[in-house]
Amino acid sequence: MPHRSPARRPRLLAVAAALLVLTGMVGGVLVAAPASAHDELVSTDPAAGATLDAAPEQLTLTFSGELLADPGATEVQITDAAGTSLVSGAPAVAGTTVTQAVDTAAASAGGAVTVLWRVVSSDGHPISGELDFTVAAAAPAPSPTASASATAAASPAPSATEGVEAAPAPSATTVDAVGDSEGTPAWPWVVGGIVLVAAVGALVAVLVGRARGQSPTSR
Repeated sequence: MPHRSPARRPRLLAVAAALLVLTGMVGGVLVAAPASAHDELVSTDPAAGATLDAAPEQLTLTFSGELLADPGATEVQITDAAGTSLVSGAPAVAGTTVTQAVDTAAASAGGAVTVLWRVVSSDGHPISGELDFTVAAAAPAPSPTASASATAAASPAPSATEGVEAAPAPSATTVDAVGDSEGTPAWPWVVGGIVLVAAVGALVAVLVGRARGQSPTSR
């Protein structure tokens, strides 16, 4: 049966202590590794995939750590579906937040909006990403012709009696029962005609009587 010498025990203890120290150092490195990881995007306003009634006045990006605020270190591009830039001015960096003003007048058409961003994290490493949101298109204003047509369609059609004016009733002075169109009474003309016919008849009778008196039979 082998017998270990008491002199070897301190050596074993020293080796075990060294292993413990080495294990602690490796564990510390593994624990510290996530802490030294690069910063990342935490939240956005508007949120990615959101649908808005109108274009926002600004875009806000929030990161997990402070960002470098050096000129040119932060870039933000905002474009609509047609590729029109909606960026107004340069982005502003304050600690962990990036704020970019939006040109709301250029975004009046609505549709999908794409955001491309690039920042430099606190460890000097650049990071970038992309997000999208949607702006609802504004309702088109009605044209004057369309509103006039709608008004005409809403108003009731005139009836046949409204389209034809009633003829004025003839007055007594305008047309007489047996008179002319100027309102002069007709009875004087009738009496005159009778008198004229009677006179002509009497004259004819006289002439006829004279003619008979001069005939041979009367002699």
